[in-house]
Amino acid sequence: MTATALQTKVHPALEGSLLLEVTSVRAQTNSITSISFGHPLGEQLPSYVPGSHLVVQYGTGANSYSLTGAGSAPTEYTISVLRVEDGAGGSLAMHALSVGDRVQVSRPRSAFAPAATAKHHLLIAAGIGITPVLSHARYAAEWGASASLIYVHRPGTGAHVEDARELLGSDLTECTDRNSFREVLTTKLTTQKLGTHLYVCGPTDFMDSVLEQARDLGWPKGLLHSEAFSAAALDDGQPFAVNLVRSGVKLDVPAGVSLLETLESAGLNIPNMCRKGICGECAAPVLRGAPQHRDLYLTDQEKADNTTIMCCVSRSLDKELELDL
Repeated sequence: MTATALQTKVHPALEGSLLLEVTSVRAQTNSITSISFGHPLGEQLPSYVPGSHLVVQYGTGANSYSLTGAGSAPTEYTISVLRVEDGAGGSLAMHALSVGDRVQVSRPRSAFAPAATAKHHLLIAAGIGITPVLSHARYAAEWGASASLIYVHRPGTGAHVEDARELLGSDLTECTDRNSFREVLTTKLTTQKLGTHLYVCGPTDFMDSVLEQARDLGWPKGLLHSEAFSAAALDDGQPFAVNLVRSGVKLDVPAGVSLLETLESAGLNIPNMCRKGICGECAAPVLRGAPQHRDLYLTDQEKADNTTIMCCVSRSLDKELELDL
C-alpha cells in the first residue's frame, strides 16, 4: 500500500483530525495485528485517558479502534485490529498497512475511562476486547492504581497475553474455557473490596452475561462499565414519519429502513461512522415525540430526556418524530 493509498476527502467523523504515519506493524496472532501511528516529524501526540479509541479513515469509510497505551505524553498511538474477512472493509484495510503509509486519524475519544474514585479496578476481557482493557492495565501499572484482570482467550490465540502477564503478574487470571471463567467470575464478583469498579469488554453476549451476573449479585449500576464493539441484531421496527423543522421536509421511515438511511436518501449529510448505535456520531436533536432508543451510546438519563436520537438504529414510539434538522 502506498503512503497515500488511504487518503481521500476527510471523513465527516474526522474533522480536526491528524495525518499520521504508520511507524510499526507487528502480528499479535494469526488474525490480530498491532499498528502504531506517529507524527511524520516525530512530534508528541495529544494525550488521552485510558480506554480511549481512535477513528481511522480508510477510503471513504472510517472505523474506531481502541488504543492500547496508557495515554500520557504519547509519541505513538497503537491499536490492535482483528481481521474480519466479511466485514465492511476497515479491518482488511488496516491489515494492509505498511510502515510509512499515512492515514487520517482522529484525536483520541473516550467513553470507557477508569473511575477516579475507584479503590480497585476489576478488568474483564474476552478476545479482542483486551485492547481497551490493556490500556487500563498500563495506566494502573504506571500510576500504581490497584487493578486485576480476568482475560478469556482460546489457547494460542490471545493477543497481548505477554503484555498482560508483565503488567499484572499474579493479578492476572487467564481462562481458556467457559467453565473455568464462570467459576473465576463468581469468585471475583463476590470477594471484591468496597469501592471496586468493574470494566468489561468483549463480544456483546459475553458482556451482557458478566453485567447481568454482577447486577444479580448486588453490584450497583454506577460501578459497572462496558465498552461495546458491536450491537445486537435489531428487528425491523414500526414505520413512522419524521418532520425536519429547519429543512421544512416531512419523510416516511418504513419498517426495515433506518432513520439515517431515510435522511441520506433525502439528500441530508448526517455525520456517521459505526451505523450500529455505538459511536454517537449520528446524534440528532429531538424537538417533539418519543424516540425508541436502541443505541448503546446515550446514558439512561439522556434517553429519558428524549432530546437526542441516534439516527442509525433508533426509531420512534410515536407516529411522528420532530427533529431540529
